[in-house]
Formats: sequence, C-alpha cells, structure tokens
Amino acid sequence: MKCCRFIVVALMSLLITLASVEAAGECGRMPINQAAASLSPCLPATKNPRGKVPPVCCAKVGALIRTNPRCLCAVMLSPLAKKAGINPGIAIGVPKRCNIRNRPAGKRCGRYIVP
Repeated sequence: MKCCRFIVVALMSLLITLASVEAAGECGRMPINQAAASLSPCLPATKNPRGKVPPVCCAKVGALIRTNPRCLCAVMLSPLAKKAGINPGIAIGVPKRCNIRNRPAGKRCGRYIVP
C-alpha cells in the first residue's frame, strides 16, 4: 500500500512539473498579453515607420531584449498585436530605430528578419 502511495505522489509531482514547464512560453512565465501590455508605449511606432519612437518604448524594448528577445518576437506576431493593428514589418524595426545595440540583428522573427 505504501508503494502505491509513493507511486501516486511521484506521478502527481511529475505531472505538476510538466504542467509548469509547459506553461512557460516564449515570454517565460509572463503571459504574452502582459508582455504586450508592457509595450503599449510603442503602439504608434509600430504603425508608422517614420514616426518618432518614444523613449519609454525604447526602454521597454531594450529591457525585453536583454531579458528575453524571443518574447519580443512572440508579442509582435501574436493575435493580440494583430488585433491592435500592429504591422509586424514595421514593428520589427523598432529596436533599430531605438538604436539598441544588442538587438538580435539578422535573426528571424516569423517571416521577418530583425534589421
């Protein structure tokens, strides 16, 4: 009987661990909608390639690139971004327009390449 309890507890622990690993997506444990909301100051810059990028946007983008560059790509290609009217072809250039040096230049983000 003790053996069965041990196996049940071990299996439950394994399932909980797997569920938490699976829950961590492109933005880690931060939900993609929360990551997208943090980039809301960038919204005007993602619609106009010649528009000025606000300094607060550059700070947020720079922080996200330092901590999780894949998250930035996931946000730009998310259904929420599409719903907000973000043009991924323009949004992909925001890090360059912010003069962020450690941006993942040359890396792919969907069908786009980071300039």
